Amino acid sequence: MLRVDCQTHVFPRAYAELLLKNTTPVRTVKSGDAYVISYGDLQTFALSLEPYDPRAKIRDMDEAGIDVSVLTVNIPGPELLTPELGVQGARICNDYLAELCTTFKGRFVGLATLPLQDMPAAMAEYQRAIHSLGLRGIFLFSHIAGKPLDAPEFEPLYDNAERDRVPLVLHPTVPTWGEVVKDYSMIPMIGLMVDTSIAMLRLILSGTLERHPDLLIVHPHCGGVLPYLMPRVEEQTEVKRRGREHICKPPGEYYRNVYLDIVSPSALAMEFAYRSSRPDRLLFGSDHPWVKIEAILEHFNRLQIPEAEKAMILGENACRLFRIG
Repeated sequence: MLRVDCQTHVFPRAYAELLLKNTTPVRTVKSGDAYVISYGDLQTFALSLEPYDPRAKIRDMDEAGIDVSVLTVNIPGPELLTPELGVQGARICNDYLAELCTTFKGRFVGLATLPLQDMPAAMAEYQRAIHSLGLRGIFLFSHIAGKPLDAPEFEPLYDNAERDRVPLVLHPTVPTWGEVVKDYSMIPMIGLMVDTSIAMLRLILSGTLERHPDLLIVHPHCGGVLPYLMPRVEEQTEVKRRGREHICKPPGEYYRNVYLDIVSPSALAMEFAYRSSRPDRLLFGSDHPWVKIEAILEHFNRLQIPEAEKAMILGENACRLFRIG
């Protein structure tokens, strides 16, 4: 059985250099060897490229017993750049991922990023990345420069992804409402998790999953806060009949078909995701290089679940979802 890490990141130098040219509120400046990325006055990250070295990643994979990593280019995504730079950035990222998958054949598969601020360009890049470069899914941020994922303009993406059986993997980005949690570094603590949960719930309540029942979606970090809050959501929709104008079933029924990765430094959080979901809808992930693979494995190994289900989570589900092996 292949053991697969479904959330692990790289960052191409050419993309980091491109970020220096951007003129939207997401600005980047060079400070020594680091790229300092600012999301307005909400959040600043110092990006060093050294931890993203793919050869170091493979060494860490080998030490942890991971056979394959599903690679994505970390934030900021190209949808936050000017339209012209967004198209260039997406192509740089996708070419880089395809190159890594070829250079380290059998160790990596890649997920494409798209310049979704320009839907015609995004769908052209979708065709190139999926059908020409052979990338295995789409990396989809929790909002598209402030636009929610259920906005009608994104329907072509969902149409194509459902038809092609291409997974859409959600990932946090700095929330548009970050002003309320920017103090005390609460954006990376809690803001990112809440933002992906809001995005996922919007996809359910908007009827996006009703219209696209075969859409493959991965909700990261044990589902953020949504599994914990789903009983309250359903009390609102099914008892008080609020927010269900576009759905025919309770929200949890749609959500049980969504994949969750178990990226959390907590066996308790993993167990809650397990009890809230299905063993065939859980994926092992680490968030490497920012989290050590062994740290997540240590928590996962403490779960008291059947070995056959652990095998599903450690690789079998990912191999099926991302067509690995």
